[in-house]
Amino acid sequence: MLKYVLLGIIQGLTEFFPVSSSAHLVIMQKILGISGQEAVLAIVLHLGTSLALIVFFFADIKRALGDLKILSLIIIVTIITGIIGIAGKNFFESLFSSVKIVALALIVTGIILILTQKFMHSRRSNLTVKDAIILGITQGIAIIPGISRSGITISTLLFRKIDRETSFRFSFLASIPAVLGATLLEAKDIGFAFHLEPMNFVFGFIFSILSGLFSLWILKLVLRKAKLYYFGYYCIFVAIITLLFIK
Repeated sequence: MLKYVLLGIIQGLTEFFPVSSSAHLVIMQKILGISGQEAVLAIVLHLGTSLALIVFFFADIKRALGDLKILSLIIIVTIITGIIGIAGKNFFESLFSSVKIVALALIVTGIILILTQKFMHSRRSNLTVKDAIILGITQGIAIIPGISRSGITISTLLFRKIDRETSFRFSFLASIPAVLGATLLEAKDIGFAFHLEPMNFVFGFIFSILSGLFSLWILKLVLRKAKLYYFGYYCIFVAIITLLFIK
């Protein structure tokens, strides 16, 4: 059970920190010796962090529901991400078993985050359809374990010269339908997992919520101080250690 609690904490911290939760889960599952449940466990823990996201952004969600433009942009992002996710489902799931691929993808995430240094002072807050299309593509790419969803989507908006606050909020608002949709698609597998080891998954789920709320609060502070690129160096460090010591 402690293994699943630890994975829940790691999921909550790394899902919102731009360091790739999937990469950390794959690496930690290798270290802890948990096998055969990688994809299902990731979905269960993602559900927990999705609930943390809803709680943290509850006021923003209420405002978005009354804003037709924002809703339309979120739908565009979701459709594009969904198409990529469904079309590449088997391919993406196969990558979860390769620590080397995960580490290499983590290096890519690190480089992207480091490049955000020059885009931290943008002022544009008006999102466009083009922004949503590009965000949908990058969010779809982030299904690859090792590519941080929060990292690549926030960076995408920053590269599009969107201000930090808007990039932070819209990146996460746009992720909610995609993550919940992926969970629903795998509902039968989640039920099977809970049937086999209910308390393990329940504890992992609960701790992913709690640590998720904490990490969202920290990330918001980091972005306000324009220090997102610090996470890039961390990603590269973890990737190098993984390539050297974890098989």
